[in-house]
Amino acid sequence: MSRVDSKGKQQAQAIKDVGGVMTHRQILFVIFGLMAGMFLSSLDQTIVSTSMRTIADDLDGLSQQVWVTTAYLILATISTPIYGKLSDIFGRRPLFIIAISIFLVGSIAAGFASSMYELAAFRAIQGLGAGGLMALPLAIMGDILAPRERAKYQGYFLAVFGVSSVVGPLIGGLFAGTPEILFVTGWRWVFLINIPIGIAALAIVIRFLHIPHERRSVRIDWWGATTIIVGLVPLLLVAEQGREWGWGSLGAISCYVIGVLGLAAFVLSEKLMGDDALIPLKLFKSHTFSMATVLGVLVGFGMFGAMMTLPLYLQVVNGATPTESGFLMLPMILGLMISSIVSGQLIARTGKYQYFPRFGTAFLAVGFFVFTFASVDKPVWFMMIGMLFTGLGLGQLMQTLTLASQNSVGPRDIGVATSASTFFRQIGGTVGTAVIFSVLFTRWPLNITAAFDSASVKAGIAEATADPAVLADPANKTILELLNGGGNASEAISGDTSFLNTSDPRLAAPFLEGFSNSAVSVFWIALCVVLVAFVLSFFLKAPPLRAKSALQENADDAAAAVAAESGVAAEAETPNVAVAPQRKSESPLG
Repeated sequence: MSRVDSKGKQQAQAIKDVGGVMTHRQILFVIFGLMAGMFLSSLDQTIVSTSMRTIADDLDGLSQQVWVTTAYLILATISTPIYGKLSDIFGRRPLFIIAISIFLVGSIAAGFASSMYELAAFRAIQGLGAGGLMALPLAIMGDILAPRERAKYQGYFLAVFGVSSVVGPLIGGLFAGTPEILFVTGWRWVFLINIPIGIAALAIVIRFLHIPHERRSVRIDWWGATTIIVGLVPLLLVAEQGREWGWGSLGAISCYVIGVLGLAAFVLSEKLMGDDALIPLKLFKSHTFSMATVLGVLVGFGMFGAMMTLPLYLQVVNGATPTESGFLMLPMILGLMISSIVSGQLIARTGKYQYFPRFGTAFLAVGFFVFTFASVDKPVWFMMIGMLFTGLGLGQLMQTLTLASQNSVGPRDIGVATSASTFFRQIGGTVGTAVIFSVLFTRWPLNITAAFDSASVKAGIAEATADPAVLADPANKTILELLNGGGNASEAISGDTSFLNTSDPRLAAPFLEGFSNSAVSVFWIALCVVLVAFVLSFFLKAPPLRAKSALQENADDAAAAVAAESGVAAEAETPNVAVAPQRKSESPLG
């Protein structure tokens, strides 16, 4: 290890000696390390989504799955700005290694969870590591590449994201659909697969990720880290649990009060800390950064809403297996990759990016508008049209908003600006996930009840219950018990919902119609949010992209500082040289 560290220090020093300019080969080595870490985090997000229903059914808690998702997102969200700030102080590499290590510990624990609440706790540990895996690669890219030059290399990252986005749902579906692999329940490999990938990522990062860093002596914003946790956790908690507690209950009101006080204390703490703050308030003096941040929150809401709801919709309403739902999500991935590559190349050639947030939010809005026409009798290809538009929109937004944030600050603030941008996008995603699942599972029982009153549904149920074969089929037992008064819809859908895909279609119709109508309500909410983002995108100012990387600008600043010091020293010596002859000439006259 010491030999590797020594060689890494030599590589970092070599980069520093040439004014922060990295060769193409050096850049590729660094990107190689970043790709390994990004693959780990992006695979985890996609591999879990298509297998979540199977996991929830096995652990008997579909309605509790929001805890699993929200716990991960809360910790990932809170830790993101902390990673960004600490990496500015201690360097990106050690923080990246720590993030991967924490993520691996959480993955191992999640693979052996015995309940949904245990899984949520272990996913929270994963989220603590994922915060660094999401923010640090973008910060490092901002360090080593100029904004315009970055588009030349983003193809490598798009390849990683694209592969993980395509392979993740397929692998997740395969694991979820396999009862047992190597004497371990199939879905548990969704988390255990991270172990070999994570070990490989650690080895690559330790070997190749070496960039120069000068440690700065600054105060660590412990108060900021504490108050942001106090502020966000209660608000995110009530967003998820409000439907069960009651939005006006004592528990909900307590969360509102604690959350608001925590956020107020956070703002005050950041103001007192100045440049050493976790999220320096000076960043928001930039109109570009502020608007990009607002757009990031809104886009995060829409993005997570689509990626979390669609796989569940395909499995519940269309009866797709987890593996099939992964294949059916391919139009979104295809659209995302196409628009990302095209927008990246255009930015690299023109240096202009102000139009992509507008087009991106417009495409995203079209996608959600298509989803609002979803119904039980709509074919799968209809939903795939909406997925394509959604992907085309997201591909233009994901990198562009981060690019705008990075370009709006100085080189010393690249890390904190990147993490802040990612942080607020995660805030939008976390709130969006909590709100969307809350609405979905609040509306579903109500819509099921409404569907039972439909004439066509009543006719179908009457026809089915008149058939002795239907009554004798064990697959129909759960719904028949409900029809005979043995339980209620809310209880039936709060646990294992696999009976919906095995029951007689006429008996399952009110449940599927109820879920479809609930999902449409969710899509309308997401559409409204995205339309707000579309309007605001016209107010995003786009200053010219810088032609130098943060490393080059830091090297130029250091050289200018040395030159200035040399100039001051020369001026200090000049009077002595000039006065001495004068004194010699004047001394005889004295």
